[in-house]
Amino acid sequence: MTQAPPSRPLPWLEPGQAFPPVETAWREHDPAPGLLAAGGVLDPSTLIAAYSAGIFPWYSTGQPVLWWSTDPRMVLETAAFRLHRSLRKRLQSLLQQQRFEVHIDRDFERVIRACAHTPRHGQQGTWILPAMVQAYTQLHRAGVAHSVEAWIDGELAGGLYCINLGGMVYGESMFSHRSDASKLALCGLVAFMRAHRLPLIDCQQETGHLASLGASPVTRPVFLQQLERLLTIPSPVWRFDPVYWNQVLPTASPPQ
Repeated sequence: MTQAPPSRPLPWLEPGQAFPPVETAWREHDPAPGLLAAGGVLDPSTLIAAYSAGIFPWYSTGQPVLWWSTDPRMVLETAAFRLHRSLRKRLQSLLQQQRFEVHIDRDFERVIRACAHTPRHGQQGTWILPAMVQAYTQLHRAGVAHSVEAWIDGELAGGLYCINLGGMVYGESMFSHRSDASKLALCGLVAFMRAHRLPLIDCQQETGHLASLGASPVTRPVFLQQLERLLTIPSPVWRFDPVYWNQVLPTASPPQ
């Protein structure tokens, strides 16, 4: 019986050390495909360098910081976003009744802490540890991380947070306190991005839930080509205008 070849050693990063080339990430036959390195620190400069190279952190309690560059990469083209009929009807109804608003960065820390209590779709436990909350809050204060919030009847009902570098948006996590509230926030993000001609949300990992919303996998080389181009585009002003709803509800009258 032929044994599988031993895995390549995983690089250990010292604080401030550059990331290895993403092409050296573990592959399909390795224990954790897409894993690139461990160690380093979660400071703003390291995180910005990581995202600029198509790398993201993801780890659990008791583990060092783990850095990933998955292949394939799950992305959502904003033009391909699927607004299913039931969600469209609910969105239209809430807007017409003036019960629903999207706000950006009204309460980032509340959003990320709510996300920290929400497991990723199909997974158990949280990956948003206290060090992650602190690091991304610092990114928010630096104008790089943003929250998109769904407010229903005057209360924060759900939302998401993301990273923005140039014209690239990296989706991180979502939460809901009311049914479909995170999806309504995603509708708001898509409307905002279409209005600013931003074409792509990095979803990082492939799931059936994301696929149902229109996301699809691309190879790492294709993703990196898109990333390189989008990083050259100026970042938008992160403020939501209700007129943006025309980007996802083109036949609806804008809310008063």
